[in-house]
Amino acid sequence: MSLVRDLADQIVAAHRTDDVTLPPPVYSLSSPPPRIDNEHAIDHYELAATLAAISMGFIELDATVLGKAWSRMVHHDGNFDPIKWPNRPEYFDLLPWTRIMNPKAFPECPKRLGLYGVMPDSEWIKRMVDAELPTVQLRLKRNDVKHIHTEIKQSIEAVKGSKTLLFINDYWQSAIELGAYGVHLGQEDLATADLDAIRNAGLRLGLSTHGYAEMVYADRFCPSYIAMGAVFPTTLKRMPTAPQGLGRLYKYAQLMQAYPLVAIGGIDESSIQAVAHSGVGSVAVVRAITGSDNPKATVKRLQELIKR
Repeated sequence: MSLVRDLADQIVAAHRTDDVTLPPPVYSLSSPPPRIDNEHAIDHYELAATLAAISMGFIELDATVLGKAWSRMVHHDGNFDPIKWPNRPEYFDLLPWTRIMNPKAFPECPKRLGLYGVMPDSEWIKRMVDAELPTVQLRLKRNDVKHIHTEIKQSIEAVKGSKTLLFINDYWQSAIELGAYGVHLGQEDLATADLDAIRNAGLRLGLSTHGYAEMVYADRFCPSYIAMGAVFPTTLKRMPTAPQGLGRLYKYAQLMQAYPLVAIGGIDESSIQAVAHSGVGSVAVVRAITGSDNPKATVKRLQELIKR
């Protein structure tokens, strides 16, 4: 175990300044630390990388995925180099075939979706079409069925004849019925949504992810785009993981570059350039637009910042 600990310490030390380390959670009897699986690990490199990932604040599922990927990288390279970081799809068991070869792939969307506004109602969708926002998502808060149907219908009407692409959050049945461009789902929706119905209707599918394990899982469905976050703290939605930060976003974007990528979570005018430089083709914002005194001017300014 001393060898494993030594290798883990080397990994942690090598990436101390990469902005990938988050404060580990406080463990207790009721919330014990993650268990490292000694019995099923391929080798001590996997154990070491898993231990290092846990020390860097990765959740247990992500640490396990990262540990296996690190072991594969070492065997591929023929030597252990703590400075490297696994970034090849094959290290993570990501699907080897292309979208064209996968009959279950969802329809394509633009590789670069640009500035992506997440809006609370159809009136905001109309305003964003007028502002020439390239991509919008309707994220409704109310659960009234009639209200939902009306809002989705009006939003779809609002983008007709424009260049704005509209994704509907969660309500895939209405999105299919009313002919939306696409649907955005969270990880928790994958078990209940009829993905075949969404695909067969020709709708694009965007999936939320919050770390390595969820990105690998999302890849199984070959969605139209993958959203990654939350990058920064946000109070708009309860997140299953801590804010990932720019360092992790850059590594996630490098790994998942075969997909159109959307960064989301707490992004504003002060951080949007740094986020865009990660390699993602889209940056999603909420309050940066809805909280602005002049949303149309803000959209223009944010789009200019993304392009710099």
